[in-house]
Amino acid sequence: MSLDFASLSDGELAALSLAGRTAAFAEILRRHREAIYRIVAGSIGDPDEALDLVQETFLAAHGALRRYDPARPMRAWLTTIAINKCRDWGRRRAVRRLIAFALPIDDAAERVAEDRPGHDVEIADREALARTSRAIAGLPSSLREVIVLRTIEGLSQAETAAALGVSEKAVETRLRRGRIRLGEVLGS
Repeated sequence: MSLDFASLSDGELAALSLAGRTAAFAEILRRHREAIYRIVAGSIGDPDEALDLVQETFLAAHGALRRYDPARPMRAWLTTIAINKCRDWGRRRAVRRLIAFALPIDDAAERVAEDRPGHDVEIADREALARTSRAIAGLPSSLREVIVLRTIEGLSQAETAAALGVSEKAVETRLRRGRIRLGEVLGS
């Protein structure tokens, strides 16, 4: 008799995964990868880099599965890991930018040419989406994370507070400030 992994709880899947059942972790991945991708992509504003960070998130989660508390929702735990991966990525990116300024201009010109967006960006809806994504990605991380989790992902105020390790009041304040900043950027 084979197990129906789809019918098991996240806690049961975590226990089975720790016992060596790779199909159990595959089910965790299947359940949560799209939501984690949306969180990461919304946080960093780069869909291609988001794929790599989602992979890093699940690799880290697999390695830390012994620390998962089955009393907590798996998605909140994975969200915390994903947000930390986004923060690490942001720090690495800042260092790369700093180093890039020290490179010769010829190298910088090649990077600019490679970063040119494709022709499909000409569609008005995609332009608006890209502009909004850039505006969100340009927010300070404390505001961006709250916007992504509450507005884009639809997490409750309590879930967002738990994922970020802040109070619900801080989530409310950051959400308001983030929306004001986005209005200023997008309205201009």
